[in-house]
Amino acid sequence: MKRPGRTIITATAAPAAIGTYSQAVRVGDTVYLSGQIPLDPETMTLVTGGIDAEIHRAFRNLSAVATAAGGGLADCVKLTVYLTSLEHFPRVNAIMAEYFEVPYPARAAVGVAELPRGAQVEIEGVLVLDGVP
Repeated sequence: MKRPGRTIITATAAPAAIGTYSQAVRVGDTVYLSGQIPLDPETMTLVTGGIDAEIHRAFRNLSAVATAAGGGLADCVKLTVYLTSLEHFPRVNAIMAEYFEVPYPARAAVGVAELPRGAQVEIEGVLVLDGVP
């Protein structure tokens, strides 16, 4: 069912949705990015190489969806990072600095028991696209 005022965002450069959700939904100038786990968009398999590789892939996937929405990570106002071990939080901080500049978006980090496909990290975000059609 189509909902007035909502635009569904689909990014071919990011993994396809693996459930009953959209990659992102735009309402006005706000874009709600669904959580991205470290799936390779071409093979739909979890990347190998440990937590650093997973964090990088999740940010690249999130970036691809943000780009498909007409923006980029610089338009992000809020991130939520889900980790199966909060011991990885310092790696999130270090790697996040490669994708974002000051002023950083608001952020929450949440420890969880498990994530889809055995991922160690999932990242979701909210963009504000001021005046971007």
